[in-house]
Amino acid sequence: MRYLALATDYDGTLTSTGTVAPETVTALDRLRISGRKSVLVTGRRLDELLEVCACIDSFDSVVAENGGLLYQPATRETTLLAEPVSAELVEALRRRGVDPLEVGKAIISTREPHESKVLDEIRKAGLEHQVIFNRGAVMILPAGVNKATGLHRALSDLGLSPHEVVGIGDAENDYSFLTLSECAVAVSNAIDSIKSAADLVMRGAAGDGVVELIDLLIETDLADAVCRKTNLLIPLGNKLDGTTVWVPPYGRNILIAGPSGSGKSHLAGGFVERLLAQFYQVCIIDPEGDYVSLPFVVTVGDEYRAPSIDEALRVLRVPGVNVNINLLGVRLSERPAFFAQLFPHLQAMRARTGRPHWFVIDEAHHLLPPPSESAPADLPQKLGETILVTVHPDHIAPSILPMVDVVVAVGASPDRTFQQFTSAVGQAPLPPMGWEGAENMVASWFTQDEKGPFPMRVIHARVERIRHHRKYTLGELGHRSFYFRGPNEQLNLKAQNLAMFCQIAEGVDDNTWRFHLNRGDYSRWFSAVIKDEEIAKVARDLERREDVSASDSRLLICDAINARYSLPA
Repeated sequence: MRYLALATDYDGTLTSTGTVAPETVTALDRLRISGRKSVLVTGRRLDELLEVCACIDSFDSVVAENGGLLYQPATRETTLLAEPVSAELVEALRRRGVDPLEVGKAIISTREPHESKVLDEIRKAGLEHQVIFNRGAVMILPAGVNKATGLHRALSDLGLSPHEVVGIGDAENDYSFLTLSECAVAVSNAIDSIKSAADLVMRGAAGDGVVELIDLLIETDLADAVCRKTNLLIPLGNKLDGTTVWVPPYGRNILIAGPSGSGKSHLAGGFVERLLAQFYQVCIIDPEGDYVSLPFVVTVGDEYRAPSIDEALRVLRVPGVNVNINLLGVRLSERPAFFAQLFPHLQAMRARTGRPHWFVIDEAHHLLPPPSESAPADLPQKLGETILVTVHPDHIAPSILPMVDVVVAVGASPDRTFQQFTSAVGQAPLPPMGWEGAENMVASWFTQDEKGPFPMRVIHARVERIRHHRKYTLGELGHRSFYFRGPNEQLNLKAQNLAMFCQIAEGVDDNTWRFHLNRGDYSRWFSAVIKDEEIAKVARDLERREDVSASDSRLLICDAINARYSLPA
């Protein structure tokens, strides 16, 4: 299911008479039977609500007092979500003759035209309070408290995020929680500003409109709804004419493919950052430690310790927390089996909670290989909002590739990547693009678009990620290692990673260090192998300077490395 919860206002939305009609109660019960949650979001005081709402047990959670109070019908537990009402302010308003005056746990309510007296007394009391209007009602609450903040707390307690919610309302104070909801709906009797902000407007008024929405949710999961919130689309890149290439955050699978070192992980990391900016929860399966430096992502597992499935699931239970499952501590031969155990748990969690919203599967050709007689694979039957990153698209299981909606070819030969993909899925080859990859450029193909592939500029990540962080710091670079040989090749000291580079640098004689510095060997290695232009620039600047001693230059280079890569002590 796409939408797992309904958040509804009470007065003017669920009911126009103060009590909920039997057919509306029946619809709420059908909603819960469908496996969805329901949350009542109201400006009413709780004691007043309990007197008029006989169907309170039809809700999984109740946000009362316009976000100031949370009530759990199953346990009858209440939680105050704001500062309690100021008795001094209440007394001052009574002295001013403000009537009616209703006092809750966190809210004080009156009606127009008393708003000027209310504002005057708030100012006199020196309180950081706000006034919220709603069809003639004047509500006083602590600053920052509204229906959105209350709904966010209710959803968190239910293990859901706002991206799984449809909200429906009718009046001014509903705007905040409708804006929070992934899909905003207005009943037909809603004020014009709410209708303008809504993605859908029901034909029915009040309770009839709620019943109409529930029927649509159960029958179609709002599959035909057109979301007008453009900020919910995620930018993938920019076309050559400057127009943005958008990807909806739901219902797409993306393949990022190309040669080793071409920038696949960087492209995927940038897209992940933009998902995180929209508060979508992301789970990364990271075989090589490429994503450990992404901001706002918790990494489980490292090169010394394999992650556990329970550990990853515990982190993901919190809707606002993203996880990177680092497989460096899992033997290469055991990674497909580990993934085969892990992924069903992640998909089961998504079925219950709608999260994680996106998966990133790096080195997908290792984790989703074609089944064989010796190693039959238990492959997913569905992906859903997944980024596959690979060097070899044709080495991914044939049953997985047809699920891909967008192919992004990275590197100098996009035609070759597209040919590997079409061959693997049994499609006719695409006409050659006649275009070769260039720096900061990729080729994209929306597989259902008859227009075919097109060149696209990469949108760089806001926070630069350190590529292959762990591998370059502590791993084994093999034949790409740096060798300290000296002017007459008297030495042959192998630095297979950055940690070893700095360790050897501290011990070699000044002549050896200066020999490689003067030849530009350090900057070339940092640029070509480590692919870190910032460190390469530091070395390049020192290579040009004669006034810096050998000991100072090695210290400056190793300090720059340590600042970016946090070398072990």
